[in-house]
Order: sequence, then structure tokens, then C-alpha cells
Amino acid sequence: MLQVTSLRTGGQILVDALKTHGVDHAFCVPGESFLPALDALHASSDVIRTIVCRQEGAAAHMAEAYGKLTGKPGVCLVTRGPGATNASIGVHTASQDSTPMILLVGQVGTHLLERQAWQEIDLRSMFGSLAKWVTQVDHLERLPEMMNRAFQTAVSGRPGPVVVGLPEDVLYRHLDLPDTRPFAPVQPQPGVADMARLRELIELARRPLMILGGGGWSAEACAGIQAFAQAFQLPVGTAFRRQDLFDNAHPNYAGDIGVGIAESLARRVRQADLIVAVGARLGETTTAGYTLLAVPSMEARFVHVHPDIDELGKVYRPDLAINAGMADFALAAAKLEPPRHPAWTGWTRSANADYCATLVPTAMPGSLNLAEVVRHVRDRLPANAIVANGAGNYTGWIHRFFQYRGFRTQLAPASGVMGYGIPAACAAAAIHPDRRVVCFAGDGCFLMNSQELATAKQYGLRVVFIVVNNGMYGSIRMHQEIHYPGHVFGTTLENPDFAALAAAYGIAGYTVEKTEDFAANFERALAAPHGALIELRIDPEAITPRTTLSELRARSEQHR
Repeated sequence: MLQVTSLRTGGQILVDALKTHGVDHAFCVPGESFLPALDALHASSDVIRTIVCRQEGAAAHMAEAYGKLTGKPGVCLVTRGPGATNASIGVHTASQDSTPMILLVGQVGTHLLERQAWQEIDLRSMFGSLAKWVTQVDHLERLPEMMNRAFQTAVSGRPGPVVVGLPEDVLYRHLDLPDTRPFAPVQPQPGVADMARLRELIELARRPLMILGGGGWSAEACAGIQAFAQAFQLPVGTAFRRQDLFDNAHPNYAGDIGVGIAESLARRVRQADLIVAVGARLGETTTAGYTLLAVPSMEARFVHVHPDIDELGKVYRPDLAINAGMADFALAAAKLEPPRHPAWTGWTRSANADYCATLVPTAMPGSLNLAEVVRHVRDRLPANAIVANGAGNYTGWIHRFFQYRGFRTQLAPASGVMGYGIPAACAAAAIHPDRRVVCFAGDGCFLMNSQELATAKQYGLRVVFIVVNNGMYGSIRMHQEIHYPGHVFGTTLENPDFAALAAAYGIAGYTVEKTEDFAANFERALAAPHGALIELRIDPEAITPRTTLSELRARSEQHR
């Protein structure tokens, strides 16, 4: 007689917990340390799509991108030691970008702990300063409890990454254990008095400016904050790489406040008599090294809205601190009664006019104008297309000339990490196969994760990769010329034929050297059945949208 049993392995209990908490994608590089979990994922492939990557850093960035796009924790599975250290780059990005993410690390058996066993690593020591919570499940009985806490922690308050160690013997054990219920996110809500005071401060202003940023947003929260801005006629700027929090074509949009900020917008930030920062930490990149706004007390009145109470007053002293999640604050703000005759409507109109003026393409050396290319991509793509990028000077053209029309159409790392764009774009194509996905990457940025072209091909992830090739680490070269003009060392790159490299992976590849040749090749790329890569060969002199290497060097030499 067949005996019915409810015993499950630790791997099965883990994967069942993922299903309980709504996980539909997992990103991993396989390791022998978590084979029972892999086997359980195989049995649950109808619910959870597991995407196997070529390197753990890329897998972690795919999980981070998933968290950005969905608001749910992105899940990444890696092995101990080398796997965990490779994946730490994605945990760092999730931490800096306030993205919910869970990194599951296969660990040595509990009987081998603290013996420096094969690839053993002390996860708490390693990830303690990066993650919101680091734990290790040494007793299978507590696995459902700790997974529930992991999901709860990742999404509540300021979202962020959680790291969970899974000893090998715990995953192999069998136990009859009940599952938990799905996690429930918790966010603080703004008080009635807070919202009343916010309205008073806005009415007292003559030159207000709202700055949006941070994590924890949703499409509904963005719609609410846009309704609030429109009703109160407030100009809106977005923090570094958070441009998609507000429709860039809206008449209240003032531009992005980050690297390469427009001089007109920088002046406006300094001239504002009220700054309302919603979700933004106002970190180093958004504040130009804390020079745009005086620390700790800025000259303007300051309202700071943030889900993490520890962030309020951390750097800047607010006149009004509101501890609230984005959705609840946006809902409350949209219900406020606007003033009948705002004194700042002209200020708002001029802010938008200044922004629109920055959209005019600038000239650049060479036969390929990157500004014209970005504008063409912007005009050709539908409003819901997702544009990903990593880090490097090439992103200055994207941030300036592309207009993001909706929530989570921009997929970029506020952490400034290179190599992000390729895995992020792959995750976007996996989650939203019905949407266009384009990835911009510099030559140095691209080669940090180019192996994931194999992942894109294997899983049918249709992405158009646009590689901006100037033969150098452009951002580092720029700073090199500023501090050591003419002393070029360590920043020159000898690159492969990127189109041929794409073809080797089974992806269409094209090379463009003239602006007028881009449009036709972009159409071919959009029509390619397995995605495509377009290499843009640009003049190395074109270091930013506003200057050239020679001009930069000349100015630096004058000041030496």
C-alpha cells in the first residue's frame, strides 16, 4: 500500500515559500550548494520562470531590475564564496537604489561552519553593511518564518536587499512543515497635520520646486503626485536616474537633477525658496556633491518626505519632515485643495521652457551625432518602451535628450555601476515581452556583462543593444584630463568588432559610423527576431554633450 507523506525537502519548502510570496521569476547561476532548490524550481517551472545567467553579478542585477520594474522583491540564487562575492555588486545597487531584492546563497553544511570549508563565507560580515537584513537558516523548522521576514523586510519602509544563507544540509533535510501566508508590505502614512502644514508652506512660497526620487514608487503613486503637481502648478525636477517618475512631456516638468545638470536648472534649485523632496534622499549625485543645497540647513524652506525615518534629518535639516510611503503620500497630496491664484505660475512655465531648450541637439565632433541618435530612438519608440543603461559619459546624452513618458520606462542604476544595462534589459524583456526594450551601453560598460547576450538568445529576450564605442573608459578619461591633463594612462580600450560579437551569439549585429545611417539600421534591429546589437562608432573627442576632450584639457592646463 502506497504511504502518503507530506514530507518535503528544504529545497521544496524554500521554493513553495517563493510561490506563496508571489515570485514568478528567479535569476541564478547554478551551484552544487543548492541542488535541492534547483530541483524544486524544476518541479515548479510552470509557476516560476528560472533564468540561468552566465555570471552571478549579472544575475543579481537582473533580480534588482525585476524589483525596480515590479515593486516586488527580485529573487537571485547563487552559490557561496565566489558566487556570493560576484552577486554583491547587485546587492550594492539594490541598497543604493532602494530596490526590493532577495539574494539566496547556498552555504556549506552546518557541521562545517567556521572551519573555512570549501568556498565558505561569513555572509553576515560580508553583507552586513550592504543589506537591510542578513540571516542564515540553520534550522529547517524556521525556513518559512525567515522567508516571510525576508520579503517583509525587503519591501517595507525604504525598500532594499535582504541576503539569506541556506546551508546545504538544511536544503536536503525532509520535514512536514506548514507554509506561511503571503507577506503584506507596511509603509508609514502622512498625518493630517503634516499635510496641512505642507499646504501652508507651499502657499507661502514664491519659487517652489518639487524633487522626486528614491524607491517604493508605483504607477498609481506617480499618477497621484502628477495630479498634485498639476493642481498646485508646481515645477517638478527628478533626482539622478529617476526621470521616469514624472512625464517628461508634462508642462510642469523642469528636468533631471543629477550628473550634467543643466546650468539653468542648477540656478533654479539655488533660487528656490521652497524645496519639497519626495522620496529622494538628496544624496551626493543629486546635489552635485552637496553644493547645490547648503548642509545642513539650506536657504530655502525644506520639506522632506521619505519612508525611512532615519533618513529624515540625516543630512539636511527639514522644516517639515513627513515619514510616509510614496503611494500614501501621493494619495494624500492629490486630495489637498490647491490655492486659487498661485504666485509661481510664471516660475513654473519658465522652468519648463528652460528644460525644453535643453532638448535641442548639440553639435559634436565626428560624423555620428549621439544627440540625434537618442532623439530618433525617443521619437521612434512607443511611450511604454523601456530604456536601460549602465554607467559612463555616454549616459549624459541619454539623460538629456531622451524623454521618459511613464513609470518604469527608465531602467538605470542610481549607484552608478557599470555593466548594469545588459542584464537589466534582459530582465525587462523577460518580464514585459510585449514591450520594446532598448539598452544603451558604452564600450567599457558593455564588455563587463557582454556574456549575457547568450542568456538573451537562450531565453528569447528581444532587446536592441546600442553600444557607444569611443575606445576608452570615457568618464575616467574625463576626470583624468581635469586633474592630469594630457597624462593618458589606463583608460584606452582595444575593442572587438561588436557586430561580429553579437553574430557569434546568434544575434543580429550592425555597425553605424554616420548619423544618417542610424535610422535604417535601427529599423532592421527592431525587426530582428532574436534582438539585435548596433555599434555606434563615435569620435573620442565627444566626451560630454557640452564639451570636447581638447576643450577640457585646455581649460585644465590654463588653471594649473
